[in-house]
Amino acid sequence: MKRNFSLLLLVVLVLGLSASGWAQLGLFSKEQLVEFTPDWNGARFNDGRPDVPDSVLQRLKDTTAEQAWEVLLRAGYHNQFEAGWKVINPSGQRLIGRVVTAVFMPYRPDVDSVIRANGKKEGETVRGENSWIINTLQPGDVMVVDLFGKIQDGTIIGSNLGTSVSTKERSTLPIDGLIVDGSVRDTAEIGDIKGFEIFSRGTDPSALRNVMLMGINVPIRIGQVTVMPGDIAVSDPEGVTFIPPQLAEKVADHAEMDHLIDDWGMMMLREQKYTPGQIDGRWTNQMIEEFNSWAASQGSKQRLKEH
Repeated sequence: MKRNFSLLLLVVLVLGLSASGWAQLGLFSKEQLVEFTPDWNGARFNDGRPDVPDSVLQRLKDTTAEQAWEVLLRAGYHNQFEAGWKVINPSGQRLIGRVVTAVFMPYRPDVDSVIRANGKKEGETVRGENSWIINTLQPGDVMVVDLFGKIQDGTIIGSNLGTSVSTKERSTLPIDGLIVDGSVRDTAEIGDIKGFEIFSRGTDPSALRNVMLMGINVPIRIGQVTVMPGDIAVSDPEGVTFIPPQLAEKVADHAEMDHLIDDWGMMMLREQKYTPGQIDGRWTNQMIEEFNSWAASQGSKQRLKEH
């Protein structure tokens, strides 16, 4: 759903760019989202955000941070992983979804008055600016919020808004959730929302206050990562990896092959057909040929190349 809030554009503030020729402030236009995601050639949402297919997201369900890192590093993406989270309502499964970004800054009344006035023009009459983000969510999305690490008074949601986020994001994926460089509240009640997992910096009983919403679906910073709208967030026990949309399928391919290699190697060790040194070392062409035949029997269309 395309939204045209006239909020102050974070990129303009940070980079000092002229607003001339740019869309309304605070939200990337469709043209800007296309411009800033130039390597994505697939489908897009109406607002221009990359729409990685559900089939690819499903294939990422067992991807580890290490498997994703290998692909991302080779492609030149060195800053896509963030650790140090408090996990609320852990499910034991991967949180996977297309990123919807939002960024908050410390409250300043003159700036916030402009934000609220323009939000009202777009039909946002609810005082809580955190609810404005929820209105943009689509099935399969993950809401990712830069709240500059704020814990007290930095609670992006409680149980009511958590229910709304989960309902909006709900898709065919196993779980949905929220990633916030800030905090949440009502964690006991959030625990009753089945399949809703949260990665936050902490928890606090306070309500969100003394902040203002500066942008939706703009580039944001989460720790050491620059996160773009349409990135694919994938969690594992070590943290969260933000995968550029154009690399999502490559990461899935690599993770699937990696799992197949491990499974075949362990099978060969159990059968005592090969020694640990042979499995951990450089495979012979005969081993590769045997593996490729077995992988094909498992439905894989990928093949290892012989030497």
